[in-house]
This record gives sequence, C-alpha cells and structure tokens, in this order.
Amino acid sequence: MSRFIGDARFYKKLLWLAIPIIIQNAITNFVGFLDNIMVGQLGTEQMSGVAIVNQFVFVFNLCVFGGLSGAGIFGAQFYGCKDNKGVRDTFRFKLIIGIIVAIVTFIVLLAFGQNLIQLFLTSSSGADSQATFEYGMDYLMVILLEIIPFILVQVYASTLRETGETVVPMAAGVAAVFVNLILNYVLIFGNFGAPKMGVAGAAIATVISRIVECCIVVGWTHFHAKRNLFIIGAYRTLRVPASLAKQIMIKGTPLLLNEVLWSAAMASINQCFSVRGLSVVAAMNITSTIANLFNVVFIAMGSCVSILVGQHLGANEFEEAKDTAAKVISFSVFLTVITSVILFTAAGLFPKLYNTSDEIRGLAETLIRINAIVMPLQAFLHATYFTIRSGGRTWITFLFDSAYSWCIAIPFAFGIVHFTSLGIVVIYALYCCLDIIKSMVGFILLKKGIWVRNIVEAST
Repeated sequence: MSRFIGDARFYKKLLWLAIPIIIQNAITNFVGFLDNIMVGQLGTEQMSGVAIVNQFVFVFNLCVFGGLSGAGIFGAQFYGCKDNKGVRDTFRFKLIIGIIVAIVTFIVLLAFGQNLIQLFLTSSSGADSQATFEYGMDYLMVILLEIIPFILVQVYASTLRETGETVVPMAAGVAAVFVNLILNYVLIFGNFGAPKMGVAGAAIATVISRIVECCIVVGWTHFHAKRNLFIIGAYRTLRVPASLAKQIMIKGTPLLLNEVLWSAAMASINQCFSVRGLSVVAAMNITSTIANLFNVVFIAMGSCVSILVGQHLGANEFEEAKDTAAKVISFSVFLTVITSVILFTAAGLFPKLYNTSDEIRGLAETLIRINAIVMPLQAFLHATYFTIRSGGRTWITFLFDSAYSWCIAIPFAFGIVHFTSLGIVVIYALYCCLDIIKSMVGFILLKKGIWVRNIVEAST
C-alpha cells in the first residue's frame, strides 16, 4: 500500500500544484453551469439548440488546443535556454495554425452548419424540432464571431504560460467568465432595460466576454514588451524556419489528430444518442454540464501527474517517476470516489433548476447517477493518459484515446442505438461500461512502463 500512498510532503507539493488549477477550472465550469441554467430557463428547445451548437464549438476548441500543443513543447524549451527568437518563431507558428483552423471552421460551419444541426434532430419532427433548429441557427450565426478572439487568446496565453507568466491568462479568463455571466443575465432575459434576446443574447454575451479576454491578454503582452521579449518584432514577418516547422509538425501531429478525432468522436456519440429523441438531447446536455462541474478534481490531477512525472523523467529519475505516477493516480481516484458519491446523492437536485418537463428532469437525474458511478474509472483513465503522454509517447496516447473511440466506442454506440430497442438509460449505462475495457488497457500500458523515458535527452 505504501506504493500508492505518499507522505505529507508529497501531498503538500501535489496540492500546491492542484488547488490553483482546481479553483480556475471550478470558476469556469461553475459560470458555464449558471450560463446553461439561464438558457435552460427559456425552455427545452432553446436549451437543446444551444447544446447542439456547443458540440461543434467543443470540437473547434480542441482543434485549437491540439494545433498549438506541439509548438508549445518547443516554446517552453526555447524559453528555458533563453532563446527569444525561438519563442518568437513558435509564436508565429501558432498564429499560422490558428489562421488555418479559423478559415476551416468558418467554411465548415457556414457551409454545413444547417446540416450538422439537423443530424441531431433526425428522430424528431414537428414544431419542437423546427424550433430547436431555428434556435440553434440563431446561436450559431452569432457564436462564429468568437473564433478570432478565442484563437488569439490561446496563442498569446499559451506562449505567456510557456515563458512563466500564468497569472495574467488566469486573471483574463476569470474576468471573461464574469463578464459572460453578467451579460447573460442582461441580454438573455432583457434586464436593466436591455432587449430580451434569448439564445442570441447568450451568444452575444459569450462573444463579448471573449473579446474582453483577448484585449486583456493581448494588450498586457504588448504593453509589457520589454518583459515579453518574444513579442518584439513578432509581426514583422510570419516566416518560420523550415527545420523548426518540420520538428513541430512531427511532434505535434499526434496531439492535433488526437484532439480533433477525440472531440469529433464525442460529438458523433452524442449524435447517436440524439436519435432517441429531443428529450435525450436535453437530458444529455444537463448531464454533461453537471458532470463537468464535478470533473474539475480529476482533470486537475491529470495536469499534475504530467508535471510531476515529467520532472522526474527529465532528471532520469525513472523509479521516482513510476512511484509518483502510482501515488497521483491513486489519490486522483480516491478524491473522485468522494466527489462521485456527492454527485450521486445530489443528482435529483440539479435537473430541477431547468425549465423543462418532468420526463427530461427524471431522465437527466438517472443519467447523472450513472455518470457518477463511472467517474472513478474516468479519473483513472485521465491520469493514465497524461502519464503516458509525459514520456512523449504521443502516438500511443493517440491510439489509446482517439483510435479506441473510433474503433470501439462509436461502433458500439451506433450499433446499440440503431439495432436494438433498448431504452436510453440502458444504452448509456452500457456505453459507460466500455470504460472498464479501456481502463484494463491503460493499466497494462502503465504496468509495462513504455512511457518511462527522457525525451529531452533522447532529442539531443
């Protein structure tokens, strides 16, 4: 047991890393929770329309994160050896990737947005389906305006973090979520003399909050150029050395592919569930929103295991890396058991906050309880993913995450939805049980220790 339980010094160090991440994620998810409730007060169709569009926004967000991750690895290393030109080049690479992602996103959503929304309404008909579609389109046409400020924030904020500045991006993010919350209250319901704009108001609030966040991060970076030397002359050209671009692409491609394919897989699975009706779309939206609120603990632990294990691997302390991974993963699962019990017990309270039918509230309560039961498994999987990735095994994490989703999870969800008459509760429970198989694979990968290697030394 001592292998899985650390001493007081270990947990002090772990919590010193984890608590700020938990707080920031908790604030963001709590405001998202309140945002979801506000839209939910408008009605089931409005809530479902926004939830469907947010599936596409989720894919876009992870495409951006994945596209910048590879450059981020090099940016941090350049900063570590005081190479400001190198940091500047990675910054430019991120801008180029951001421009490409923005163009592709605009083209896809403007050309195929209507068809994508309709995919989630294939089993619904009549006025409810049409209303959901119209609300979704209203939200989509406005939310497209957040693409540019969101990308700029990610490019600047990620580079600032790589150069040791974490406070400004965090402060900008916190400011943005509170601006979003306040404007939601004003624009969705027409308070303080503002027009009642419904879902369009929710989208406008999100766009404005992104612009505020962008202005804070970008403005601070340029205003403190002497402190952020990478930004000096950054826009004189967008040229990136070919050799560096090649290295970033080799290292970053698995990360980008994983984020794109995994997020698309999650959207596809939700589309499979939506075949069972609009009530399922609404219930799943409530379930995912509440789950995100309770997942902040094990998500933070994933970041911590990546940092702590990575430090040991970089120092060639391989046994210490294994020991740390075992302790952090065990602690993550332990904490998640506690949060899952709380979620299971309080599952019936959250759906009551939404202005929807008793049928949807009851379904959401059941789905939340199922999600609570499998949360410890999800915690183990999340920590396992980041442990393997800390050793630079990006192609293995790609297979572990995206390949598994597309080769097993999606076919299973599609088959059980389309070729059985099982109810959505049984379908969702069986789908969640797939995490048992994935956990067994993850345990084997951890046990074999294929992730235990020094990638810095290997690249020199």
